[in-house]
Amino acid sequence: MSTSADWTESGSRSEETAGEGPAWTYEEACARNLGLISPEEQQRLRSSRVAIIGMGGVGGIHLVTLARLGIGRFTIADPDTFELANFNRQYGATLPNLGRPKVKVMAEEARAINPELDLRVFSGAITSENAADFLDGAEVLLDGIDFFSFDARRMIFREARQRGIWAITAGPIGFSAAWLVFDPNGMGFDEYFDLHDGMAPVDQFAAFAIGVAPAGTQFAYIDLSQVEGGAARGPSAALACDLCAGVAAAETVKILLDRTGIRSAPHYSQFDAYRCILRRGRLRWGNRGPLQRLKRAILRRRMLQLGYGGSIPPRALQTATVSRGGTAADDGSEPLDRRARQCTSRLKR
Repeated sequence: MSTSADWTESGSRSEETAGEGPAWTYEEACARNLGLISPEEQQRLRSSRVAIIGMGGVGGIHLVTLARLGIGRFTIADPDTFELANFNRQYGATLPNLGRPKVKVMAEEARAINPELDLRVFSGAITSENAADFLDGAEVLLDGIDFFSFDARRMIFREARQRGIWAITAGPIGFSAAWLVFDPNGMGFDEYFDLHDGMAPVDQFAAFAIGVAPAGTQFAYIDLSQVEGGAARGPSAALACDLCAGVAAAETVKILLDRTGIRSAPHYSQFDAYRCILRRGRLRWGNRGPLQRLKRAILRRRMLQLGYGGSIPPRALQTATVSRGGTAADDGSEPLDRRARQCTSRLKR
């Protein structure tokens, strides 16, 4: 694996993309940001660099959203190409782009918004060998890694923390966005999620799923039988990716412009557009708290019943779905947060 970008694009291309009509200018392109962002702040965004790892469901729309805000420097990475299964949620997934590298497609999309972008492009996987080069100069890291790539996510968040870089993960969970902001001087990623080396895949899944969305609003309607750990596949929708891009961009602006109101981990947030619910809270011990541990155990058992990470036992023939109204399904399951709180209540008696 190379320790540098497979190709790097930087500098201005405004003249070659202007075509007929007025020449492209940064000030005019970002003029409608004024009133939300001051002219001085806009120039700060112009000189800021954001690293986005992954150009799929959330990563691609992260890039486009931040480019329209006027951020002028990006480092992006993704080793994959677009395929048909990406069409329901990924910004760059179109017929002309089938089989094309995601980073190349999204670099073109970003340059079509701002031809003056300073854009560093990594077409290979980011590993511990090239993570330092990838993060070089970045002020914020945005997580666009596949949900199931737990080890890669742990590695890049650890590297960002060591370099004093803020990091944001925003997950498209059901029809919701669940997000966490990690202050390099606050609670770390592994500490919050209670992740460590040697964990089984199902334990990693349960820890990340329960940690990123402690309120679990999506469990009222999501069908967990459609989660395939071996295939790294699960339910995901474009509307949730769009929500993630919005909240992550807002947090990024606050960080880059030194604004107030940043609630870093162990604070968490989840907005479920389907249920019109906003949940925010603080987990003093992260995923290590007793209620979080209980919810992780419940989800772990349910996923094992469904065959996650192994053969499917007979009981898994009953799908662990929950009706849209939030009532218990045929297998007696119910939203994890409610079930965990009921269990906790019984233990206290």
